[in-house]
Amino acid sequence: MARSAEGAARTSVWLEGKVRRGRGGQPSGLDRDRITGATVRLLDAEGMAKFSMRRLAAELNVTAMSVYWYVDTKDDLLELALDAAFGELALPDPETDEDWRDQLRALAGEYRALLVRHPWLSPLAGTFLNIGPNSLAFSRVVQQVIRRTGLPASGLTGAISAVFQFVYGFGTIEGHFIARTAAAGLTQDEYFRHAMTAVNQSPSAAEVIQESADLMAARGGDTVEEMRERDFTFALELLVAGIEAMVNRNS
Repeated sequence: MARSAEGAARTSVWLEGKVRRGRGGQPSGLDRDRITGATVRLLDAEGMAKFSMRRLAAELNVTAMSVYWYVDTKDDLLELALDAAFGELALPDPETDEDWRDQLRALAGEYRALLVRHPWLSPLAGTFLNIGPNSLAFSRVVQQVIRRTGLPASGLTGAISAVFQFVYGFGTIEGHFIARTAAAGLTQDEYFRHAMTAVNQSPSAAEVIQESADLMAARGGDTVEEMRERDFTFALELLVAGIEAMVNRNS
């Protein structure tokens, strides 16, 4: 049976016409920006699994019902927190004469750092529509920079996907690895050595590790962070070079 419009599933808080809503009698000393900021801090500190409206209310020293003056659901609040995090990105000005390559590198680096700083962001970015003002500002600048590459119009979305889906995956794995090491009370290098020791205890896994020993040696870097940085930089340069090659192919 078809659902009525009133019963239809909500697609985004940004489509509800309630983002800047106000209600009479709302609790003093509380507003949506303060609630959203506290949500981001809690998600950073405790992760998605432990987040709840009651936990948020306790953090704000108010009742859970007080929070509902400003948001209807937990999902609304998570979507607001997601866009607030996107507001941290330092976006280049595509109207300047700065080379598109440098601006693309800057955007990729900013996005990676955001994903690492907020490990909860990647699953939310894959859940919601990402049409808040900060997310749209990021998307707009990405499109403007990619348009300046000289790629044909038919290749622009593919180039965006190649670069930013790579960054999304890289930053997500990096952020989750760092979160695991923190939860284990270890440094990244300690965790890596512990994991490699465990892996080498499995004959089949140890065989693969042995086969890739030359790759690891050539990778370079004395720490996990250095190895990761080299991988990210080289992979991004491969993508930039690929864009350049496709531009030359079509010129």
